[in-house]
Amino acid sequence: MFPIGDDNRDRKTLPAINYLLILLNVLVFVFLQGVGSNSRFTLAFSTVPEEIVTGHDLVTEGGVVRDPQTGERVEVPGLEPTPVSVYLTLLTSMFMHADIAHIAGNMLYLWIFGDNIEDRLGHGRYAAFYIASGVLASLAHVFTSVFTGGDMLVPSLGASGAISGVLGGYLVLYPRRRVRVIILNMIQEVPALIAIGLWFLYQLVLGIGSLGAAGGGVAYGAHIGGFAAGVILIRIFALGRPAPSASG
Repeated sequence: MFPIGDDNRDRKTLPAINYLLILLNVLVFVFLQGVGSNSRFTLAFSTVPEEIVTGHDLVTEGGVVRDPQTGERVEVPGLEPTPVSVYLTLLTSMFMHADIAHIAGNMLYLWIFGDNIEDRLGHGRYAAFYIASGVLASLAHVFTSVFTGGDMLVPSLGASGAISGVLGGYLVLYPRRRVRVIILNMIQEVPALIAIGLWFLYQLVLGIGSLGAAGGGVAYGAHIGGFAAGVILIRIFALGRPAPSASG
């Protein structure tokens, strides 16, 4: 099930912050990450669990590691020095991606679901909600790595955690909103409860299977933690705002 759009007929405001977030992600990926080729920048500003736990910047040599699931041996670069506080990587990592497929998928989800949340919360609250969800998602990855014995030197990056928060908020506010998805090469409309609910179930299954290991640059713990943060925080950020329409 792959989402491609939703019902925006009741949207009243231009989602300027959502557009800005998408633009920032693209600009960072193209000009600072070199479309994924600048590993020195990427590894300097990604979230490394060991650095967050200890508060110390780490620099390591590159080497060859063995994938525990496939047995394949992969050459990986070492960690680069971080020119700012390592705790700021909880924020900077939210605007970086591993490759084109990674950023394309994330930006599609943000484009579909973020505008509705911004319309409901307002521009400023939406920006704060997005950042808070992303930071909590990064912390969830760190804690998952600690408590499951994951590799504490595996960096995490991507907007997935923050976008998971957006999905959690969307599910709370608009559980019946129709979402267009591709199922078996056909375009269908299903309630957000189904589209997002199945997505979250998939993250849970893969997260339990990986036991905190990062896949594609972002741990499943970040997805689950970001989603939980969105579910909890959305009611707080929505206090005093108009209620969603009946179609939600």
